[in-house]
Amino acid sequence: MKKILLIANLLILLYGLAEAQKKNENYQLLIQKTSDRIVVDGILDENAWEQAEVAEDFYMILPMDTSLAESKTTVRMSYNDQFLYIAAELFEDLPGNNTVESLRRDFSFGSNDNFLVFIDPFDDQTNGFSFGANAAGAQWDGLMANGGSVELSWDNKWYSSVKQYPDKWVFEAAIPFKTIRYKKGITQWGINFSRLDLKRNEKSSWAPVPRQFPSASLAYTGILQWDAPPPEAGMNVSVIPYVLTDVQKNYETGESTNTGVEVGGDAKISITSSLNLDLTVNPDFSQVEVDRQVTNLSRFELFFPERRQFFLENSDLFANFGTDNLRPFFSRRIGLNSPIRFGARLSGKLNKNWRIGAMNIQTEKVDSLGMPAFNYAVAAIQRQVFARSNISLIYIDKAAINYTPAATDENQFSKYNRNLGVEYNLASANNFWTGKMVLHKNFRPDVDTATFMHATELNYDSKNLSLTWQHEYVGENYNPETGYIPRKDYIRGKPEFQYRFFPKNWKGVVSHGPVINSALYFTPQRDFTESETYAGYGINFLNRSQLLAWGQHNYVQLRQDFDPTNSNGEVLLAGTDYSWRSAGIQYVSKPYSLFTYKVATQYGGYFEGDRYNLDLTFGYRIQPYASLATQVTYNKISLPAPLNSADFWLVSPRLDITFTNKMFLTTFVQYNSQAENTNVNVRFQWRYQPASDLYIVYTDNYFPEDFTSKNRALVLKFTYWWNI
Repeated sequence: MKKILLIANLLILLYGLAEAQKKNENYQLLIQKTSDRIVVDGILDENAWEQAEVAEDFYMILPMDTSLAESKTTVRMSYNDQFLYIAAELFEDLPGNNTVESLRRDFSFGSNDNFLVFIDPFDDQTNGFSFGANAAGAQWDGLMANGGSVELSWDNKWYSSVKQYPDKWVFEAAIPFKTIRYKKGITQWGINFSRLDLKRNEKSSWAPVPRQFPSASLAYTGILQWDAPPPEAGMNVSVIPYVLTDVQKNYETGESTNTGVEVGGDAKISITSSLNLDLTVNPDFSQVEVDRQVTNLSRFELFFPERRQFFLENSDLFANFGTDNLRPFFSRRIGLNSPIRFGARLSGKLNKNWRIGAMNIQTEKVDSLGMPAFNYAVAAIQRQVFARSNISLIYIDKAAINYTPAATDENQFSKYNRNLGVEYNLASANNFWTGKMVLHKNFRPDVDTATFMHATELNYDSKNLSLTWQHEYVGENYNPETGYIPRKDYIRGKPEFQYRFFPKNWKGVVSHGPVINSALYFTPQRDFTESETYAGYGINFLNRSQLLAWGQHNYVQLRQDFDPTNSNGEVLLAGTDYSWRSAGIQYVSKPYSLFTYKVATQYGGYFEGDRYNLDLTFGYRIQPYASLATQVTYNKISLPAPLNSADFWLVSPRLDITFTNKMFLTTFVQYNSQAENTNVNVRFQWRYQPASDLYIVYTDNYFPEDFTSKNRALVLKFTYWWNI
């Protein structure tokens, strides 16, 4: 194990040394300043568009990346002192309507004909911004991090229009320079344009991207060459106040109906054009979409993503430390059981090589829980090295304020909990090699042993072959309270192999191939405790549907007592071990049909018994105004007495109505038999001005047996984005 870890660490360092020329630097688009007044209406009749240089001859990414795209696309760009302008013409030569899921912002990429632009203002091939729209005009915007992932929960102020013509559709946009973070004086930005044409099942881009990578991959951007340094954004202060009134009733506790009015808000202040200060006072997140429930058959805590707007801009500076299953900082811990009173966050770029982030948040004391007020302080710094790699440091401090626990207090809280970590993140110039090395230590009162966590990951991804090695070690006492660490006191090694064949004679098949991985768990004393060995074979069809068949072998030696149905029944005892096999199959339909579905099923052993699982997801849309989607999950657990057997149902219908691209109604119902709860969430949103909203949100929780209400709430919230 130690030799494997050493070799992986050396490979990460060696491949990080490979400084290389930018892959697509020969793809350059000149952008020139205009004095014309450009009206964003999808009609390209301004003189600026006649004079602008044209990006054309897009390259196919999918289904194959060996030729020019068949669907013609042209893009032009211009700017003035306030706006960056983009105009794209997306020509069509096949009959039929465009595929559009809805008019909702931040649509599902694979289910809509769409055009996107990826902007890398520092040309560091790591961070940037994405803007775009589907063929009906629904906007898409997000922050880019990790060389190509897009965080769509980020919303900002910009303007766009889509207009349909007999032979094409046109996207036109004006993005305020105040919306984009960039460094003064830089005249070369990374840029790429992406189109998804579902009539042809073709994804294409201006600067070519290998098919194994997303079109958002910043390693493959071309160059946007400015005729002069972009204008300074100038003073940029945005204030976003809110006013909220609500009515709440808790039937379980018998409390009387509560009504209230709250005010608060956020502010965004640009310290420089690439460094932003976010402030919040008495924030409220009642309009945030509810989490999707799952049936929990795990021995560990489940993970739910952050959705609150305040934590999202440059969130990768804080949230990307650790690995998917080992997160030393997880912002959802902040304000979990106590309200946030105020907070500040400074984040952004100092220059091409340096990024910084600092956050300080104060929560309120909760007397009913004996919980003190807490202050959360987080500081992160990142230095780019080699081609696209970086070294990052993070410090996290959770401190109780004016807190002295009583000797008889059963819910004692730590006076402080701190974490210090360093990471090296590898991304080679061509993106074939990625990975990271992680080392973190936790500090808290009266504990100073086994408080380390370290991990290594190395990935190789070519057109045909993907290889991964992961290693994790978590000490028994490593416990960052502002993190997500579902299990402790273990060592894990996980190799993975995947191969893709591209047949020439299989009609309708783009690729197929096997994937094999194995996760092996040990105690820190090297005692073997658990394994998960998986082998699957997948087929990707030309119409974008997918088929997967798999088999798995599990071995578990329990280290704590465990109820295998999580239903408060009899438990399997620590020290006992179990082995079983299971198999399954999954099919995902083509995403552009009006009726879509996914079916997955598995059967096999489960500890001392058996488990059958059926997972159905199906949806129908009346494009672009309405869509109905339903997920049905059934688990049948059969175990010998005295253990509980169980039949668990999770049914989640969801109705989305998009009256316009500014007015939405969502009704989401979740019936969870394991949690013995039915949840109803109805949310109306009217975006009456860019980034300014009126929300009406109704939430109710029921006992599923007789639909007796547990609690319900009605919230009316008004927000306004005010640029000073």
